[in-house]
Amino acid sequence: MNRLVLSLAASLAVLSAPIFAAGAADVVTVVDPYVRMAPPGATTTGAFMVLKNGGAKDVKVVKADNPASKVTELHTHLNEGGVMKMRPVKDIEVKAKGETALKPGGLHVMMIDMKGPMKEGDMIPITLTFDDGSSKKVDAKVVKPTAAAMPMGGTGGHDMSQHKH
Repeated sequence: MNRLVLSLAASLAVLSAPIFAAGAADVVTVVDPYVRMAPPGATTTGAFMVLKNGGAKDVKVVKADNPASKVTELHTHLNEGGVMKMRPVKDIEVKAKGETALKPGGLHVMMIDMKGPMKEGDMIPITLTFDDGSSKKVDAKVVKPTAAAMPMGGTGGHDMSQHKH
């Protein structure tokens, strides 16, 4: 009988855990999301933001999606022999009680094969999916690139040969 009670109690604890456990989408805050406005004729651009994890466990963004481009990938920039190259990454980690910056020249959300032109001030909804299956939608404002920031539109001198689009 004690074994049955313990088994039942353990089953109830497992079944009720998701009710009390916050998903990654509930503990990650997105700060200052924006999309760089692509120059005329460019078919790619990037989205940037700061991800802050208020939770007690590391989380990973494993996917991003948006309605403004046909393909959305998680990317980073690497310096290979003095040449900056973009490469897809399988995920973007945000440490527990930490933050990860998605910024020009580093980690970012790559928006490939844009469906149409964007104008400054447009809002692009981006859905981030986490490794626990939860997701968070953020609205990223389209902004003009600054002279100090690395260009993202078109190839901008980046090696795009490794991309399979």
